[in-house]
Amino acid sequence: MTESPPPSLSVIIPAHNEAGRIGPCLAELFASDPVPGGAEAIVVANGCTDATLAEARAMQAAAGVWPLTVLELVEGDKTRALGAGETVARGAVLAYLDADVIVSPPLMAALAETLGGPAPAYASGRVVIPEPESRPSRLYARFYREVPFFHTGVPGCGLFALNRAGRARWGDWPGIISDDTFARLNFTPAERQLVPASYAWPVVEGWAALVRVRRRQEAGVAEIGRRFPELPANDDPRPGARAAPQGSSPPSAGLPCLCGGARACPPAPRDRLGARPVSGIFAMETPRNRRHDAQDRGRTRAGDPCAA
Repeated sequence: MTESPPPSLSVIIPAHNEAGRIGPCLAELFASDPVPGGAEAIVVANGCTDATLAEARAMQAAAGVWPLTVLELVEGDKTRALGAGETVARGAVLAYLDADVIVSPPLMAALAETLGGPAPAYASGRVVIPEPESRPSRLYARFYREVPFFHTGVPGCGLFALNRAGRARWGDWPGIISDDTFARLNFTPAERQLVPASYAWPVVEGWAALVRVRRRQEAGVAEIGRRFPELPANDDPRPGARAAPQGSSPPSAGLPCLCGGARACPPAPRDRLGARPVSGIFAMETPRNRRHDAQDRGRTRAGDPCAA
C-alpha cells in the first residue's frame, strides 16, 4: 500500500488530564477551513488519570479529512510529549496546540501559508481571552487583556507554529517549565509573524489556581534566563524599557508586568503579609499552594509563561 504524501501541517496537542476539554478542542480543529496540502492532528496523552485518552480516541470518528493519531505516555511531561508527537509528525509546518484552546476556522490554513517559506520562522494567531466564570479570574482576565504583550509582538500563548527550518534551531526539547517562551525566544522579533485569525485561550479558574500559575510563571521565566542567557535578547522591545543584560530573565510574558514593562521583569513585590499582587488582587502564599505547585509539575499548561 502506497503511503500518502506528507501533509502541509501537523498539529501536536500534548494533553495531561484534559477530559472535557480535549473533545471540544479537537472538534473545532476538525471544523477548520481546508488547509492546502492537507493537515493531521496528533494528541499525546501524558500522565493522564482521567478520560482524556478515551475522549481523544473517540474523536477519531469525527476527524473527517484530518488524520488523527493518539499516543499515550505514562509520565506526565509536556516537553517529552512534544518530542513524541514530533517523531510521528510528517507536516512541513508544526503547530503546538494546548488541549483547552479553541481555534477559529481560518487559523490553521493561515499558519500553514505564513510558514510555507524556506527561512526559519515562527507564527501564531490573535489571542482572545474568554470571560471566566469565577470572580477572581474575571478580574484577572480584565487586567490581562490590557497587557501590552498581547497587543505588540506575537505572544503564542497556548498555540504557536514553526516551519521545519525553524524547528531545526534546537535539538530535543529541554526539560523546562516554559516551553512556549523557549520556542518564541529562539526567534528574533522579525522572524515571528502574527496572523489575523484568532483563537480562544482561557485563563485558569479560581483564586488558588491563579496563585499557582503566577508562581510557576515566575519560576519558568527565571529558568529561561538562567539556562539560556542568550535568549532574552530576542524578546520584543518595549517602549521606554532599558535593554536587559545577558542572562536576565525575560518578562513574565502573559501576565501584567509589575515593573512597568521592563524587559527584565522582577518578581512581584510582597506586601507585609507575604502576599503577591495578581492583576490588582492579592493572593496569599500558603503551604497548601506550595503543595499544589509540586502536583502541577505534570500539568504542563500551567508551567508556561503565557499560562494563566
